Amino acid sequence: MKKQMKIRLSALKNRMVFRLWAFMMIPVMFGIGFMWVVQIFLFEQNYANAAVNEALDRLSPVMEDLRTRDIGEDEKLLSFISHIGGELLLVSEDGTLIKMYSSGHLVQPQEWERKLDDPEMTRQKPDFRELLAGRPYRHIERMHGKIIGYELGFPVTCNGEHNYLILRNALMTRTVLNLNRSQLIILSILLTGIASVLAAVLSRQFSRPIFQIKRAVDKLTENDFSIGPDLERQDELGQLSQSVGKLRLALQRLDVLRREVIANVSHELRSPLALITGYAEMVRDITWKDDEMRNENLNLIISESNRMSEMVNDILDYSQFSAGYSKLKKDWYDLRDIVNAELTRCHQAAAEHGITLTLEAPDAPLNFEVDSLKMSQVMRNLLNNAINHSPENQEIFIRLIPKENNCLVEVANPGAPIPEEDRAIIWERYQRSQHQSGRRLGTGIGLSIVSTILKAHDMPYGVDCKDGYNIFWFICR
Repeated sequence: MKKQMKIRLSALKNRMVFRLWAFMMIPVMFGIGFMWVVQIFLFEQNYANAAVNEALDRLSPVMEDLRTRDIGEDEKLLSFISHIGGELLLVSEDGTLIKMYSSGHLVQPQEWERKLDDPEMTRQKPDFRELLAGRPYRHIERMHGKIIGYELGFPVTCNGEHNYLILRNALMTRTVLNLNRSQLIILSILLTGIASVLAAVLSRQFSRPIFQIKRAVDKLTENDFSIGPDLERQDELGQLSQSVGKLRLALQRLDVLRREVIANVSHELRSPLALITGYAEMVRDITWKDDEMRNENLNLIISESNRMSEMVNDILDYSQFSAGYSKLKKDWYDLRDIVNAELTRCHQAAAEHGITLTLEAPDAPLNFEVDSLKMSQVMRNLLNNAINHSPENQEIFIRLIPKENNCLVEVANPGAPIPEEDRAIIWERYQRSQHQSGRRLGTGIGLSIVSTILKAHDMPYGVDCKDGYNIFWFICR
């Protein structure tokens, strides 16, 4: 039972609602504590000091007489002083009570016991030593932490002997102070209760959209893209909601394209596999004696195997780059040699559709520190992309335009311009905006491989559409 209670308390402490409530209550409790400190240590002390100062002001006309005259010569003087309020005690040097006045009246000795717990109690106070030293003193009386009155003590001469005059007064404001404390207790309870309820409401109000966003994110982790936060707010939570909404749309789009590319790759791999199987059986059963037909069939098998191998290699290369397993091996190479090698490789595929590949490059070497295999892969994917999406019997231009410390590389193929909204996303994996109108669908990751390799080389890249050409470019540096 205790263990379950601890678990529940731990879970409660970890909840944002509880934390927000606690953070809101901290300044409230600090404010209440501050009020109590001010009330007890400032206001009540000020009340007492004001009462003492008022008594001293009322005593000021007789203070000179107390210092210079023998008060035993004038009985009315002690009666006058006791009129200030409270009790007036005349004490001998050994602390014995000689006389006692209360509100101007002399109190009989038999009544002292009823008014004082100990007639010599004054002598036991530390402040009494001030009187013994011949100096007046003032003392604030406290009981259980509350101010109940004050004492004023003066050294005097009475009938030729050194005595002490002590004026004891219960504060008339004690009732007010007690009332203030009672009101402060009630106010503290009400303020704590109201603040607690208000903090709970506000914390729930603040945390509700956070939990709404959390539920939407949980749905995204379960591949459920049908529900979004949809918070109509103008603050940071609204911005977070919009970001989660954009993430939901992006993941939804990515999930659709992922499904399509899996179906695409499956189809693309199934076709060459079926051809390889069919022609291999044909060679085995029919054309194995006919050299010309056998060679033609074997060449087709080899071509389809190479095509399937390229698709698999593209997928593996992209996976390795995305996972960070593939590292660049840079050295100094002539960019023209890399481009010429890939042009030679792609000439046959272009010639099948009557497409001409034209290179425009300077005669001077274009030496850059690159990974030659990766840059060859970039050019191969860009050329295949251009061939796949160029009409029959057209011309593709490959331009190497040297700049001050770099070289602009362009692959321009004729065709319908890529929509403006698709030009940024065609570099993402599984995007096939241009492929949809192309000669074949492909895997949808060729341009993603290009983007990944160029980013690894820290080379800017992009696509422009003008004068009937789609121009894919990057800057080698």
